[in-house]
Amino acid sequence: MTHDYKRHGTTTLFAALNDVTGRVIGVYMPRHRHQEWLAFLRLLDRETPPPTKIHVIADNYATHKHPRVQTWIARRPRFQMHFNPTSASWLNMVERFLRDLSEKALRPAFSSV
Repeated sequence: MTHDYKRHGTTTLFAALNDVTGRVIGVYMPRHRHQEWLAFLRLLDRETPPPTKIHVIADNYATHKHPRVQTWIARRPRFQMHFNPTSASWLNMVERFLRDLSEKALRPAFSSV
């Protein structure tokens, strides 16, 4: 990112996909910092009844590995972090779901996704 980088109306989408039920939990955030990531993890914690284990699949973005995030995860044994290799977003099922949504529903209807 350069000093003059602008997001031009883009937003951050954090999403979780239950691959058994197909339920998606998602939230839009104006930024992609560890604070927003923690807010999303707390939402998952509230929305997923215990003792269900939560496997979080994420890329290697620094936000996902921030010390406060690591501390929060360490205190919640039902959360298990898994990190995709670089350039392997196709391994993440929620990424594939969002790709399909974009290609099949959004791109045909809108000029900019």
